[in-house]
Amino acid sequence: MKKILVLNGPNLNLLGKREPDIYGSNTLEYLVEHLKKLAPSYDAVVNAFQSNHEGELIDYIHKADEENYTGIILNPGAFTHYSYAIRDAIASINVPVIEVHISNVHAREAFRRDSITAPVTVGQIVGLGFFGYELALKALTEYIKRGE
Repeated sequence: MKKILVLNGPNLNLLGKREPDIYGSNTLEYLVEHLKKLAPSYDAVVNAFQSNHEGELIDYIHKADEENYTGIILNPGAFTHYSYAIRDAIASINVPVIEVHISNVHAREAFRRDSITAPVTVGQIVGLGFFGYELALKALTEYIKRGE
């Protein structure tokens, strides 16, 4: 059984309220419950954490390695664009990470197009809404299964 950690960064606790024209009307709780229900079909279990604080996300990235998680799905939110600390945390562990963004960051403000964290992940999924998390779960479990 694969053990997957889903980490969500700043402001994602406001999903369903925050800019629904961009992020949709479903909540973070809905997303997490959906992924937990979907996980067994990929021989996986999902645990999730959200924080608006950079250090807490880094602590969870470190714990993922210590607690034998087999993969991380990460939406770093705005930390994507400037958190070298999160980038270094990802690079320091032996757990594969897939970066996910709900909106198409390449069709938005120019600063959103640059990801500090993507180069140390196994892949990035953008612009597909909550479905991007499903794709990340599938891709990550296949990546793990192949032992890449």
